[in-house]
Amino acid sequence: MEIIMGLGLALPVVTTTGISVTTGVAQGVSEQKKQNADAANQTRMLKFHLDVRVDDDSSQQRKPNKDADFNNYIVTLRNDKLWVEAKSPITRLPDNVAHHPFTGFYLAYPDNDRPYTRGLVSTISVDPPMLNWIYIDKDTLEAKYASRSGSIAHHVGSYDWTSEEGDDSCITFDEWEGFLAVEEAEGEWALYFDVEDDGLKGVRKGRRAVEVSLVRRVISEQETNKWGLGSEGNIGFKKTREV
Repeated sequence: MEIIMGLGLALPVVTTTGISVTTGVAQGVSEQKKQNADAANQTRMLKFHLDVRVDDDSSQQRKPNKDADFNNYIVTLRNDKLWVEAKSPITRLPDNVAHHPFTGFYLAYPDNDRPYTRGLVSTISVDPPMLNWIYIDKDTLEAKYASRSGSIAHHVGSYDWTSEEGDDSCITFDEWEGFLAVEEAEGEWALYFDVEDDGLKGVRKGRRAVEVSLVRRVISEQETNKWGLGSEGNIGFKKTREV
C-alpha cells in the first residue's frame, strides 16, 4: 500500500479500470452512492491547474492594478495559502517561476465524523512530490493548504465543478462559486471564499476584493511528471514508501 505524503491517509493501488478509495466506516446508503460514483469517475482524477477568470458582466469586473488583468492570472501555492497572480502568456504558468502553480485533483476527504466529502488536493512541491488538502479557514475564510491534521478543523469541502466537459469547467465549493481575490498588500492578491455570501463582511477590513472563477485546465499526459504527478499507479502519483 502506498502513502501519499502530506495527506495523512493510505490508499490501495488501483488498476486502470477502477479506483478504490478506503474511507473507513460506511456512512449510509446515499453517502456510499456518492462515494461509489466518484470512485467510478476517473475524470475527477485528472490533474489540472487553475486559471482565473472574471466574468464580463460582473459588477466586480476591473483590473487588479493598472498593468494587469485577472483574466491572465493563475492560482499558486506559497506560505500555506492560495494566491492569484500573473501568468506568463507563453508558458501559461506563474510569471514568478519560483511560485508553485495549483496542480491537483479531487479526492475523498478521510474523516469518519463527516458525511462523505469530496476534497481537493494539490502538489505543494515537485521534489519531494508532496500533496496537501485545500481548505477554507473557518475563521479568516482564506483558501489554504495543509496536511489532514492541519485542515480537519476547517471547511474541507465538498468541492465540485460546474461542468464535466469543455473549457468552461470551474471549481465550486459547497455547491457554488463564491471565490474572491482580496488584495492583502499592493499587487498581492490572496484567494478567499465567501462562505456567508455577504461579500466577506467583517473579513475584508476595507481591502479591495474581486469575484473570480477558477477554471480547470487539465494537464496533458506529458506534463504530469513535471509537477510531481506520475502517470501510472495509485491515482497517478509517485510511490513514496511501502508499509
